[in-house]
Amino acid sequence: MSCYRGKFADELIANAAYIVTPGKGILAADESTGTIGKRLSSINVENVEENRRALRELLFTTPGAFDYISGVILFEETLYQKASSGIPFVELMKKGGVLPGIKVDKGTVELAGTNGETTTQGLDGLAERCKKYYEAGARFAKWRAVLKIGDTEPSQLAINENANGLARYAIICQQNGLVPIVEPEILVDGAHDINKCADVTERVLAACFKALNDHHVLLEGILLKPNMVTPGFDSAKVSPEVVAEYTVRALQRTVPAACPGVMFLSGGQSEHEATLNLNAMNKLKETKKPWSLSFSFGRALQQSTLKAWAGKEENVKKAQEVFLTRCKANSEATLGTYSSSANLGYGASESLHVKDYKY
Repeated sequence: MSCYRGKFADELIANAAYIVTPGKGILAADESTGTIGKRLSSINVENVEENRRALRELLFTTPGAFDYISGVILFEETLYQKASSGIPFVELMKKGGVLPGIKVDKGTVELAGTNGETTTQGLDGLAERCKKYYEAGARFAKWRAVLKIGDTEPSQLAINENANGLARYAIICQQNGLVPIVEPEILVDGAHDINKCADVTERVLAACFKALNDHHVLLEGILLKPNMVTPGFDSAKVSPEVVAEYTVRALQRTVPAACPGVMFLSGGQSEHEATLNLNAMNKLKETKKPWSLSFSFGRALQQSTLKAWAGKEENVKKAQEVFLTRCKANSEATLGTYSSSANLGYGASESLHVKDYKY
């Protein structure tokens, strides 16, 4: 196919390759003001800008964390914030060898004619926003599409609409210098088995890459952020090895080798569970994996850190130690060397599932 070869092409390819550096992954710190408010309220901290900034500073200034992180997704507010030292967060990241990213979608709205399915809004004015974010230092972007599994869902209409929305977003990002993270999240809500999730995941990913090709997206300059293939939340659990087998097979059937990396979302799994599943994928031998398999975790990197911090200045050092533990664990998982005996304090084994999760 003919794909984007504009002035940013080489930069996009280089940045996508950098993000998938072995042993590194993405910290998703792009929670909207409302979503981070829910996180803060869970530790009885007020949802005001200074507290939001303080939490992000705790993460971004953790000594050693950037050894395991190659990119950080930011909410627009955070892109322009500074550390207490006066240094902009973007500059802190650059000095630490981390690429700043930016959430660019405007959330989901109901897709008319469906049973409560959704499409993602935010294409209007996207090119102008991307240009502004690039000038502010962002080098990649994220757009989340959401699909659900039900008796008749996802409908083909929802699959097609979300795939085309992701593809339109992706080419607009590339034309403005941002590596697009393509995120078609299939929610874990429901009692379906792993075979159902695998079937839906393959259908959705196939549609997404068809749309990306139709829109002439440069595949070497994107990253995929899918769900892992798991049973529904209300179904019986399976082992990490089974999750790995089903997930990698779904990718093999649908994701071109030109895509440099698959940065999994945690999808409400516990911190430990998400790490174990990623580790199992990277331990798989004698199977084709032409892409890097890494992480783009939000809750699965932050939840135990949040509990350790509790909004108190005297707890910052302890919380940073907890955060560093999770970063290192997931770094090891990208290499298939994670030990399940790693520190599981502060609820690292607790489910983070939220039904119909919204950012």
